[in-house]
Amino acid sequence: MTADIRTAAGRPHHDGSELHLPEQNPSPGDVIPVFVRLPRTYLATSVHLRSVTDGESAYTPAVLDRRDAHDFWWRADLRIGNPVTNYRFLIDRGGMGRVWLHAAGIAEHDIPDATDFRVTTFSPPPDWIRTGLIYQIFPDRFARSARAPEQSPPWAVPAAWDDPVIGRGPDCPLQFYGGDLYGIAERLDYVQRLGADVLYLTPVFPAESNHRYNASSFHEVDPLLGGDRALGLLTAQAHRRGMRVIGDLTTNHSGDTHDWFRRAVADPTSEQAGYYYFRSHPEDYVSWLGVPTLPKFNWGSAALRTEMLAVVGKWLRPPYGLDGWRIDVANMSGRCGDDDYNQEIARMIRAHMPPDTFLLAEHFHDYTADMPGDGWHATMNYSGFARPVWSWLTRRRVGPVFPGMPLPLRQSTATEAVGTMRAFAAAVPWSVSSASVNLLGSHDTPRIRTILGSADHVAVAAGLLFTYPGTPMVFMGDELGLEGENGEHSRTPMPWGATGGPVYEVYRDLITLRRTQPALQGGGLRWLHTGGEALAYLRENAEDRLLILASRAAHEGVRLPGTLARFSPRNLYGGAAAKLLGDTLELPGDGPTFQVWSI
Repeated sequence: MTADIRTAAGRPHHDGSELHLPEQNPSPGDVIPVFVRLPRTYLATSVHLRSVTDGESAYTPAVLDRRDAHDFWWRADLRIGNPVTNYRFLIDRGGMGRVWLHAAGIAEHDIPDATDFRVTTFSPPPDWIRTGLIYQIFPDRFARSARAPEQSPPWAVPAAWDDPVIGRGPDCPLQFYGGDLYGIAERLDYVQRLGADVLYLTPVFPAESNHRYNASSFHEVDPLLGGDRALGLLTAQAHRRGMRVIGDLTTNHSGDTHDWFRRAVADPTSEQAGYYYFRSHPEDYVSWLGVPTLPKFNWGSAALRTEMLAVVGKWLRPPYGLDGWRIDVANMSGRCGDDDYNQEIARMIRAHMPPDTFLLAEHFHDYTADMPGDGWHATMNYSGFARPVWSWLTRRRVGPVFPGMPLPLRQSTATEAVGTMRAFAAAVPWSVSSASVNLLGSHDTPRIRTILGSADHVAVAAGLLFTYPGTPMVFMGDELGLEGENGEHSRTPMPWGATGGPVYEVYRDLITLRRTQPALQGGGLRWLHTGGEALAYLRENAEDRLLILASRAAHEGVRLPGTLARFSPRNLYGGAAAKLLGDTLELPGDGPTFQVWSI
């Protein structure tokens, strides 16, 4: 027997995509149309737009603009009175009551403004990030060219390319495989064949570690990676292929071997001493999570700001030409005790970047307050995507999956997972959530294959990754089904003698699907079903409507009543049929599986 549930297909809907907000980049003072759609079966006597300008709310009546085979489309005019304008809809159903439609869904009670829809006047992220696919590379472990130095540095624990990764203990950051930037340039064909067009490189600055987050300089590329010339060659070759390259910068700290810190330690009256937080000079200073090799920057120093902004600009200009920055621990940058310069830092960095570049913040937990849209363009979406996907699909007690987490990952229901995803998406403007970088893992987490334990569930996770709003990111080797128990253990050298395989085919096919379906690159999102073993949603733009089903196990099936059943779905991925039973569309109940239909 199939589960017959009330679905979002029968409820009012609005999101920040062009279908509902045709003017995506308004200017202050503009009056723009906004649309809300009510299914034909959803009776309403009136619709009002509630907006907030200068802290005061106002109500504007909406008018019935048009009707189609599915919905009534109501339109209201929204005045853009502030850089961020909040709005939501009040729907009167006569004797059936009144409801609020807001970014988190439908509420039958009065609600605060925290989950209002938001439209901003800030410049949007570059178009290439919205349509792109990011491939994350850990330079020491991707590829080693013939130009790489023969000798390992004095601090290193040398390793052959096939040696197992040290996953725990003091030698983790010292194990050195010797990958370099020339090696990455020689393997761009592989990245392009997979379908990725944006490289994200973890740090390339010199440092006494394999991860290079403890930089000893921001003014040169590590000679072990090939130096400045190698970076310029890599970006030039990538750009000739139509690809982009994003660098990684630590604005929260330097390494303790950095020249700035050495001067600061040597002379308490030096300008550089003001770059850091000293409790008692020179021994007692603030560092990242108490790690002494990572002294924390004090962004109250005007001189530090000048130095760091010069670094930001230098590597984005020729001959290096990086296309953006990922900012390490962006959530912590500029925050120390009573000091909070975080949003100033975000806005300053963005102001020093060319218009067509991308500014990405690392953030492991609640990023919503840091993402109004005028600083960081977007975040690495651990909390609003990775963790709910992990928790829904895992059948194992895995973890802790994040540093500092006290408990293993807990399996959740689809309702809980989608609740988390909606909560985070609802708390930021659509311009931010639709550009956020979704991921299933990175160099800081266990591998997705290890978290989920089965290739079938990895395939479902990959389906969600490549069809959810935002920009997907793949950590090198995830497409090969590599495993790793924690972040350090996941930094596996690429097994160039064993590329391909069934997981690779899944990734490549899904990437091709995303590339060929514009609705997956910029379309809106409507959740339809969130049962225990399955979830379903729509991705829509003006040209197409894609119906997506993800299931983690066999289940009773999903029945979608109403107007969705008027059309014969055409399967684009997964191969299963969706059956028409009268006025109901029945989706298959097998699993784990991932299916996409065009309707």
